[in-house]
Amino acid sequence: MEKTEKQDFLSMDRRTFLKVVGAIGASAFLGLHRSQITKALELSKTKIIWLHGAECTGCSASLLDAEDPDLTQALNKLSVDLVFHETLMAHQGIFVDGKPASTSELNSEILLDEAIEEGNYILVVEGAIANGPDGSGKYCMYGERTFKDMFAKAASNANMIMAVGMCAAFGGINTADSDLADLTDFRGVDFVKESHSKGMLTELGIDKPVINIAGCPSHPDWILLTLAAVILGKIDINDLDSVLDKYKRPLVFFPETNTMHDNCPRRGYYDRGILDEDFSGEGCLLKVGCKGPYARSDCGLRKWNGGVSMCTQAGSSCIGCSEPGFPDSTSPFYEMGEDKPLMYGVDIDTAAKVGTAAAAAGVGIHAIRRFVFKDDEE
Repeated sequence: MEKTEKQDFLSMDRRTFLKVVGAIGASAFLGLHRSQITKALELSKTKIIWLHGAECTGCSASLLDAEDPDLTQALNKLSVDLVFHETLMAHQGIFVDGKPASTSELNSEILLDEAIEEGNYILVVEGAIANGPDGSGKYCMYGERTFKDMFAKAASNANMIMAVGMCAAFGGINTADSDLADLTDFRGVDFVKESHSKGMLTELGIDKPVINIAGCPSHPDWILLTLAAVILGKIDINDLDSVLDKYKRPLVFFPETNTMHDNCPRRGYYDRGILDEDFSGEGCLLKVGCKGPYARSDCGLRKWNGGVSMCTQAGSSCIGCSEPGFPDSTSPFYEMGEDKPLMYGVDIDTAAKVGTAAAAAGVGIHAIRRFVFKDDEE
């Protein structure tokens, strides 16, 4: 932390900036660099339009649970004007003969239209976008409007788009396999599960810079620190390839070379081959369906609830909610998927068996690696 405190924030290059925000939380970042951020933003204000599609509003609830700074403090420090956020707004739409009535001061529908027309904003989308039935988008309506139409207008005039949460980023639970999936045809902003070609932007023929903040829900730090990086110019929205993975998730929070398992509070039990058979023990949760070994996120380091705990620490298996194919690709949640690929090129069943054998022999994870690599060579 000492090195971070001595850093001149405004002179940081992109690589250094990303290392800093990856190592500390939003509270520490905004606190340490408060005066420099104020200086950088004193003459500017960033507008944000936040739209809700098909979702549970869990990502907004997660963001509202942010601590020190809370959401209001963070928005003030970053000089953000949250122009539109349906869940947080008091006034609603008033329609007369099918058209929005009154003024933008009393009618959020008119306010949204005016904000879109003015342009120069970041569009944040929370929730999937219905394309069905038959491309009409009528399976998700806002009064007289389809959400698909609202999204199309807002996306066309936005500087960039942040898809917050699994529903907006990849379709999430709305795109889970079911008898209704083809009929409702829900889409993520730029992806449907792992497919980029099926995203709503492709469907609409709109080309905009997109950042996907994965997670169900997304972590407040992932949202606030990404916004900070964009607003402060530490991420060039016209050159995102170097800071995002192939699914457009920020690499600093969703690293390609590490999994949640690598920094899990229960990792030591795995190394010793202590694998729980149910949820009542204190060992590794691999055998009760933990998806941590192939879920890419920094949950194990960043943790949740003010940095106090996280899923596996609290006794629940990781359900892989940051992965594009969620929930289908990580289901069933609480059963071990023997055929799923794990680190070092082995599947979960083999790792579990080797881990147990290693524990009996009194050796750790290095023995497992040697065992696996030797097996491959033979």
